[in-house]
Amino acid sequence: MSNPTEPSEGASGALPGPSPETGGLEPVTRRSSKNATRTKGSKAGRDLPAAITVGLLLLALVLTGLFWLPVAFVATVAVFAGIGCWEVARALDHAGVNTPLVPLLVASLAMPFAAYYGGLEALSLAFAASALLVFLWRIIEGPAKSVPSIMAGIMVLVWIPLAVSFAILLFNEDNGHLKVTTVLLLVVSNDTFGYLVGVLFGKHPMAPKISPKKSWEGFAGSVGGATVVGILAAVFLLDQPWWVGIPFAVATVVAATAGDFSESMVKRELGIKDMSNILPGHGGVMDRLDSVVFAIPVAYVMTILLMPGAL
Repeated sequence: MSNPTEPSEGASGALPGPSPETGGLEPVTRRSSKNATRTKGSKAGRDLPAAITVGLLLLALVLTGLFWLPVAFVATVAVFAGIGCWEVARALDHAGVNTPLVPLLVASLAMPFAAYYGGLEALSLAFAASALLVFLWRIIEGPAKSVPSIMAGIMVLVWIPLAVSFAILLFNEDNGHLKVTTVLLLVVSNDTFGYLVGVLFGKHPMAPKISPKKSWEGFAGSVGGATVVGILAAVFLLDQPWWVGIPFAVATVVAATAGDFSESMVKRELGIKDMSNILPGHGGVMDRLDSVVFAIPVAYVMTILLMPGAL
């Protein structure tokens, strides 16, 4: 989950897309000088009040499902996965890769519910069926550029619906709602402490060609802040020994950072700033899920390793 207040990287380039004048929703936000005037007066390059409002609404939606309406939580994950697939497929289409969208949307619905009702085995079957559907869809549509299309489809399947479905597997565990809440707290801590320390002390970029604003100092801040949160969560939320929070937090931060870099690399390769403009002040759904999609599967594995009887 990239920090909504992180400064834009300001690279040049643009992708064609439907304009607001035609009534279409822009699938991507272009990297250009227009971005500077769009958020004039905001040092972060974002509409901060809108970002905070949308962030709180999304948090309330997720927490409502986690603590009171389990099926609503599963449906929310499915909707987020579907929108994320749409965003990535549209961005790839504008880059000349015809990504099969319908199989991706079917998979976004099938995988989370399969994980909820059937566990890991059902999720594995749903993924295999979705991958097969991608192949069959391309056969029906025709062979033109089928190899890059199939590869893109499988990549998106793994990146979004399969990865986020691990949140459902984690949710199914004993005290699963608290474990998912802990992961979300750690991801937010990763963003928040990384941004604050990076702004104040950041001097050494981690990967300047991918995301020049992210520094090693900021990463250290992410690890330190998330570790404190992880220890507190282990003791007060998960009823685990305090030390469990340390490897849990560090693994989550490393995974979240890798997810953030991965999406930044994809966007830089495609020449776009945001995956879409569907969330005011944030960009697209994938601009919020980039860290989560990597962190959730790692957190699921860590609960198995660190918390006996988790399954």
